[in-house]
Amino acid sequence: MSIKYKIALLFALLVTLILAIISLSIYFTSAAEREDTFKTRLLNRALSTAKVYADLSGQNFSLLRRMDTAAVASLYNKSITIARANGTAAYMFSDIPGDSFLLTREIIEQTKKDKVWYFPYKNKKAVALHYQENNNDFIAAVASSDLDGEEFLRQLKEILLGAILLAVILSFFTGLLFAKNIIRPVKIITSEVNLISSNNLSQRIKINNARDELTRLAQTFNSLLDRLQDSFAIQRRFISNASHELSTPLTSISSQVEVALHKNRTEEEYRDVLQSVYEDIREVQLLTRSLLDIAKAGSHGSIDLHEVRFDEVLFKVMSDVQKQNAGFKVQLDMETFPDDERLLTVFGNANMLYIVLKNIIENGCKYSDNNQSTLTGEFGQKQIILKVANKGDVIAESDIQNIFQPFFRTNSAQAKQGFGLGLTLARRILSLHKGIITVESNLDIGTVFTIQLPNFYQDNNLV
Repeated sequence: MSIKYKIALLFALLVTLILAIISLSIYFTSAAEREDTFKTRLLNRALSTAKVYADLSGQNFSLLRRMDTAAVASLYNKSITIARANGTAAYMFSDIPGDSFLLTREIIEQTKKDKVWYFPYKNKKAVALHYQENNNDFIAAVASSDLDGEEFLRQLKEILLGAILLAVILSFFTGLLFAKNIIRPVKIITSEVNLISSNNLSQRIKINNARDELTRLAQTFNSLLDRLQDSFAIQRRFISNASHELSTPLTSISSQVEVALHKNRTEEEYRDVLQSVYEDIREVQLLTRSLLDIAKAGSHGSIDLHEVRFDEVLFKVMSDVQKQNAGFKVQLDMETFPDDERLLTVFGNANMLYIVLKNIIENGCKYSDNNQSTLTGEFGQKQIILKVANKGDVIAESDIQNIFQPFFRTNSAQAKQGFGLGLTLARRILSLHKGIITVESNLDIGTVFTIQLPNFYQDNNLV
């Protein structure tokens, strides 16, 4: 069932429920009011009959009988009975011959007790009145059918049921019309989304001026498409660059082997070829490892996160960088560390953080004039800030916007060994740790990379 029919049915059901409650209230209120009115008419007739009977004082009751016979329209199918205190009948009258109104001992006793007692009698409603005035002591009872009331309630029931049925039909079709108007923008959005494919990510959903949920939905779709378009563009550029970077050493290997096999060569020549091939293979190996690290860093579920001492990872990186590169120097400008070790702890993966710090610190040494990186750190209540500075070539403002893109390298970096993947990998890993990396470069301060990570306090809401 489509949404518009569901909305129409729900709207019709709601209208039906409301009208049913209102109709039931009207019906039962009217029925109670009619019953009270009829009881009042019965009581008035019983009282008037009792007064006439008391005034006659045992005389001929022909006057009373003529009065009862003449009053046909006031009460239908009425039966009147007057009984003495001892229960014997003193007077009886009925519109229908033989329809006698007999007062049982229980009725008489209950009337004496309550003075006025209403009760059903056969298919009629009845009232009994205990009359005690001027030495008179008797029971006057009247029973009658409320034909007017029953007809009124029957007509009222038909009117209410008809109104409910008509309202249900009208509400369904009205709800269907409204639902169709409501669903129309969704259909438009659906048709526009169906036009979008991986080859046509520039298509966008039209947004109207209405500030409603559908407008926000369209805006959300457009934002999603913007992100997808950027991701596809980065992916295509990444694949293109990776293919190019991988094809270069593979082509070199293939060419060298082909040349070497073209004719017999000396042992020294074969050794030179193998050495060159080995260097190319090492380059392919390093490039492949970098690509795998980037792919792994692109998924939150692929790495295990736990408490990591940031200072321990930092000291290990500093030691390894200087051990693996004899000419590199790493200087740490930090006088004291906080006593609370939780300020030194982050929630993350030690191996991934090691890769980030090693890439940034090695780059700082590699691209500086004196092969030195200077580290300064701040360990606050909410985050850890590490700055890696060097005095190398200044990065142009236009290049700063692109240095975190895969395979991008500045003009000054072209002569250095590398693939342009280190900063891309660093930013992706830091994003998994809720961290960020920024860069500032000018002639006064050189180039400074700033890493910010939330510490144990911030990740566990302890502040």
